Amino acid sequence: MRGSMTRLKWWLVATFGLLLAVPALASAAGAFDPAEEFETSAWVDLNLGFIDLSINKAVFYMLASSAIIILFGVLVVRGGLKMKPTKAQNVLEITYEFAEEQIAGATLPQRVFTKWFPYLATLFLFIAVNNLISFIPLPTAPHTDTFNVVGDLGLYAATANISVTIALALMTFVAFLYEGFTTHGFIGYFKTLIPPGSSKGITPFIFVLELLSQVLRLVSLSVRLFANMLAGHLLIIMAAGFSILVGSLLGVLGIPFALFFYVFEWLLVAGLQAFIFALLSGIYIGYAAQSEH
Repeated sequence: MRGSMTRLKWWLVATFGLLLAVPALASAAGAFDPAEEFETSAWVDLNLGFIDLSINKAVFYMLASSAIIILFGVLVVRGGLKMKPTKAQNVLEITYEFAEEQIAGATLPQRVFTKWFPYLATLFLFIAVNNLISFIPLPTAPHTDTFNVVGDLGLYAATANISVTIALALMTFVAFLYEGFTTHGFIGYFKTLIPPGSSKGITPFIFVLELLSQVLRLVSLSVRLFANMLAGHLLIIMAAGFSILVGSLLGVLGIPFALFFYVFEWLLVAGLQAFIFALLSGIYIGYAAQSEH
């Protein structure tokens, strides 16, 4: 009975969330363009010339995610960890154990576990919370409300911005190179790219391929997360937008599809993509830290 009520609650939350997002589309029904939902014009202009630190929609969502993670952790720990844990403490402990066992424990050698576990856990939490709150309707749509005061309610993911995912991938890229150089030395690390016993005739070819694969990790990490989150949000927006633009009975057919994509993305894709990104980061760092490849 409790399980049925929990599932019903989730469906109600998802349905309510999508219906809140629909007015944003209705306000632009005359010229609906899904790409507008992903625009990141500056809210606060802090362009210093050599670097742009302007606050925009993507920055807002990243700051919000960081605040949620920090405040949740501080409040739970400062409130005192109990032998009979509260629901909040349970969430914290389950998340910690998952990151420890399924991400860091499964990818990192014991020698570097304590060094890189905090990074992988933080990476997983940051991406997961960013992904999850991206399905909460907030007044961040590009269209203003009736009174031209704030934006209409809309859905947006900072991880659907390629600049954000590239920055996250670059941190992992620097991390595994640092660990590789620390473990093997600068020249020694590049020597590990050549499998032992390789024929001298094909050694240069193998080295170039391995070197290219190192660089392509940036692409695979960043594009996978970016593409999945962008595609999911586009499907939701376009399905809901179809209902608004078409109207009548035919337009109602778009609502079930939008609800399906909403629930699927929120309950499965959001957490899964965070797990994959953190897991691959751990694999790359762990591989670089091995004494022998």
